[in-house]
Amino acid sequence: MSVSPRPTRWAGQIRRRDVLALLAALPWAAGPAAWSETPQLPAPGPKDTCPVCGMFVSLYPDWVATVLDQDGHAHHFDGAKDLFKYLLNRAKYAPGYRQAAIAAIGVTAYYSVVRIDARAAWYVIGSDVLGPMGHELVPLATEAESVDFQRDHKGQRILRFDDVTPAVLDQLDHGLLE
Repeated sequence: MSVSPRPTRWAGQIRRRDVLALLAALPWAAGPAAWSETPQLPAPGPKDTCPVCGMFVSLYPDWVATVLDQDGHAHHFDGAKDLFKYLLNRAKYAPGYRQAAIAAIGVTAYYSVVRIDARAAWYVIGSDVLGPMGHELVPLATEAESVDFQRDHKGQRILRFDDVTPAVLDQLDHGLLE
């Protein structure tokens, strides 16, 4: 007895969004950051707290962000906003650790709920989706996902990793969304 192959979609039935998501996933379409592999990061334990706000991180698995240092020490966060606060002021939150000692940075992608490279992620701010600490940078895996999310959740802006500044974080903390 032979098994029939699964039916495939005809070109006319493929949605534009599917094509855009596929193209955005290709490394040469998404830019050099997409060449990085999905980071292998440890999960937070039940006693791990965010070094920025002190919340127990494992209570918010859909929002976990992690910085893994070359020495194997992991710093876990309850969202991308606190991750960026930490990265932008590491001397305050992790004295003795140097930026150069970072081996990997991961955030949890909103739709797939898997951790992805924070540098390759797309972030939507000003949406109607709140994280554990309120207004949040919502991480998405692709540009197509970020555009869909922005439209569906009334997002104000889409940012990349290097676009996140202390001023953006301050706006999020105060609900002053552009």
